[in-house]
Amino acid sequence: MSTSSQSTPQLRGAGASARAGNTGSTERILFDGDTGSFPLELRQGLVRLLRGPYVDGAAEPALWNTILTHSVSLQQYFSEIFLLLTVDSERKIALLAPAGIDAVHTQPIVARKPLRREETLLALRLRVLLDRHAGSGTDVGISRAAAREILAEHRQPGTVDDKRLDEQTDAALARLLNLKLILPTELEHEYRVSNALALALPFDSIDQIPAYLAALEKTAGSDLFEATADGSQDENDAEETINAAQEIRQ
Repeated sequence: MSTSSQSTPQLRGAGASARAGNTGSTERILFDGDTGSFPLELRQGLVRLLRGPYVDGAAEPALWNTILTHSVSLQQYFSEIFLLLTVDSERKIALLAPAGIDAVHTQPIVARKPLRREETLLALRLRVLLDRHAGSGTDVGISRAAAREILAEHRQPGTVDDKRLDEQTDAALARLLNLKLILPTELEHEYRVSNALALALPFDSIDQIPAYLAALEKTAGSDLFEATADGSQDENDAEETINAAQEIRQ
């Protein structure tokens, strides 16, 4: 279950006491001119969360415990810069998301490029697999060949450009790897799906995903995701399409 740190009042005392206990202490002065009140490990947690894309509690247990213990203090800090801390104790994933305020100078400090069509299609299909394996105790895997088959299913009817499909597959996998939504394994072209994908693409039910996929399918026959002259895609157009698809969930 995904929860905001603000919804865990039992941690409020721990976060507040951490700040109170360090106020006026010389131990918190970490460098010349330091006026902060957080201890070292809490500041490290701030930096790690801001660096993103997420914190995996299974891979970083000490950092995970720090985030759990001081989640209220962390959220108080992030609220100042229009960010929300989400902590999923079941999946052991913590990440930040924009607060979504309709005002100037409230966007994330580091804007992230929106997912392109093929990246979103692949991520959504992997999201379904992740939910189907929930509670099984086994990792969800995806191979390059399987990813290629998924994208082939969503090609525009009549399209037979296999070279283009290979390029799209490699690009989509590379982007999801960069975001750590899939993780490399010891085997070449074999990947493990991260639990963070469930938070990156939150749905109340996976039954909502087909409608999302259908919205993306409508872009297949347009020039929206076609490469431009320099081989890139129009990010503004891509973002508009992703945002339009997201409206289906609301």
